Amino acid sequence: MRYIARVSSPVDDWSTRHSVLTTARRTAALINALDGDRPDPAEVAHVLRSYGEADPIDLTADDIAGMRTAAALLREVFAAESADGAAVALNRLLRQHTGPLRLTSHAGDTPWHPHLDRDDNAPWDEWLLASSCMALTVLVWDRQRPPGRFCSSPSCRTVFITQGSGPERRYCSRRCATRERVAAHRRARSTVRPGEAG
Repeated sequence: MRYIARVSSPVDDWSTRHSVLTTARRTAALINALDGDRPDPAEVAHVLRSYGEADPIDLTADDIAGMRTAAALLREVFAAESADGAAVALNRLLRQHTGPLRLTSHAGDTPWHPHLDRDDNAPWDEWLLASSCMALTVLVWDRQRPPGRFCSSPSCRTVFITQGSGPERRYCSRRCATRERVAAHRRARSTVRPGEAG
């Protein structure tokens, strides 16, 4: 249930589809899809498919409720202001909600890879929390900074993965960045007195 079967096509690279960064991006996408009072199961299933989960994906109301709880816990990592804060949040999640590290090949259907959930058919919420903790932990280890953040727009609750060597992103999208730039420009113009405009 929680794995992607090996595909024989040379174009299909299992390791790339399941890289740490891809798994972290899937985490952010699921956290965003599960936000709000009534997340749409079809949208959550779409995110899972977009990141390589195989059909059938039949999410029950209990699955969505459990995944929402896991997503809320994972938001703590994205709220961290520093690598220390992200590590504290991740250590707490690892201690309280995941099992011991183990390797699995899903009975030979996939290459060997690490898991932190109880077994290969763990419930969706356990799988989400365990696989997300694994990916986010590796990003903190690799970069020595928080793996992601909340969008800086006060009207947006979106989380995203920070990446690259350039300046750190502040907004989840160009749309939010533009909206905030326009709002700041309007605020600045409204504080200019009529005789000062030049």
